[in-house]
Amino acid sequence: MAMILPHWQVHEGQGPHLLLVHGFLSSRAQWMLNIEALGKVCTPVTVELFGHANSPSPADPACYEPGYYVACFEAIRTALGVERWFLLGYSLGAGLTLRYAFEHPQRVTGHLFTNSTSGLADAAQRQAWRAGSKEAAAGIRSGGHSAMVRIPVHPRHARSLPEAVQGALLADAKLHNPLGIAMTLEVTNPAVSMRERLAENTRPACLIWGTKERRFTPHAEHARSAMADLRIVELDAGHGMNMEAPAAFNLAVAEFIDQCRTSSTH
Repeated sequence: MAMILPHWQVHEGQGPHLLLVHGFLSSRAQWMLNIEALGKVCTPVTVELFGHANSPSPADPACYEPGYYVACFEAIRTALGVERWFLLGYSLGAGLTLRYAFEHPQRVTGHLFTNSTSGLADAAQRQAWRAGSKEAAAGIRSGGHSAMVRIPVHPRHARSLPEAVQGALLADAKLHNPLGIAMTLEVTNPAVSMRERLAENTRPACLIWGTKERRFTPHAEHARSAMADLRIVELDAGHGMNMEAPAAFNLAVAEFIDQCRTSSTH
């Protein structure tokens, strides 16, 4: 039986491939202010999580396991025909790219991630999510899009995003599938944290930290102390720093890619 893959797209660019993985209730539209600039130093590849926008919504819960996503990313890399690439995970997507980097380090030149409470959640937070996930998922299955728009991270509630980006995210939100979103809440989110595995990192890594999101501060400091070969770039922005401060974000990503490429040639 053929593997079910999420929707992915290669964008115009030059240089090594960079896999970009968005966050919960987002889509590839969140990268619209980044793709062109990043294309000057790499070849961006966007992927959309199951249930989100253009991706399918498999009925099998196993497809939403973090390990399955890692296998999907590896299948995409193989399809691209590249030996190694860069990764950039945002929010929920960060937990998935971190897992890939730890489990396939030989395929990673370097990896970046942004504020991710889910990706660095402690045991108590994970237990709380597991306890409430079934009820939350049931509400989305029964309530559909009217239930999804009540979720605080839905783009409808964003206050700091450029109008064009928010509009594109809202348009994509209409494509989200309640089944896939419910599965993401129930299966992916409670299992995505890599907090206890940060010491496994063996590849150059960069946390782009939007410091205005205060609740992420202890997670960032934990990553600083627990994760080897990690550099941290602090931006004066919130959770959506790549959309709120695109110029600074694009520069941080480009400099990291250039540094990794330079060091790998020596």
